[in-house]
Amino acid sequence: MLGLLFNRKKPVEVKAPVYGETVDLVQLPDPVFAEKMVGDGLAFQPCQGVLYAPVDGEVVQVFPTMHAIGLRTAEGLELLIHIGLDTVEMKGEGFKTYITQHQQVKVGDKMIEFDLDLITAHGKSTLTPLIITNMTAVKKLKLFYGKVTPQTTVMEVRI
Repeated sequence: MLGLLFNRKKPVEVKAPVYGETVDLVQLPDPVFAEKMVGDGLAFQPCQGVLYAPVDGEVVQVFPTMHAIGLRTAEGLELLIHIGLDTVEMKGEGFKTYITQHQQVKVGDKMIEFDLDLITAHGKSTLTPLIITNMTAVKKLKLFYGKVTPQTTVMEVRI
């Protein structure tokens, strides 16, 4: 019995990548995210234009347009953060990255700055999904909703 307690992995805690408020994925005006075609998770309505690392891990991809990044934790959890909706069409305008592919990041590290006003001026949504892209590895997912800071746990994931 005691051995079972020691063999349990603790869940991966995922922090909010922005200051703002959480939004249920099903409320997003983009069916790819709302219907969880890419994976499960939640979205954020940011109130500041800075994206922070939500986990300790490796940057596996920085999209050339800087609107999205992929992260992988040591436990194997894979995350996609997509700043805004349809922001790929901005071709990097209004985005500044502080990270590179294969870089290690720690929770709270500043990764990308983005111009909320410019995104809105381009007629794009600033809603920012945080998606687990390897849901087949997830045994249990717990989501937390409300106002958040980069220190707020928004997901607990057992893999």
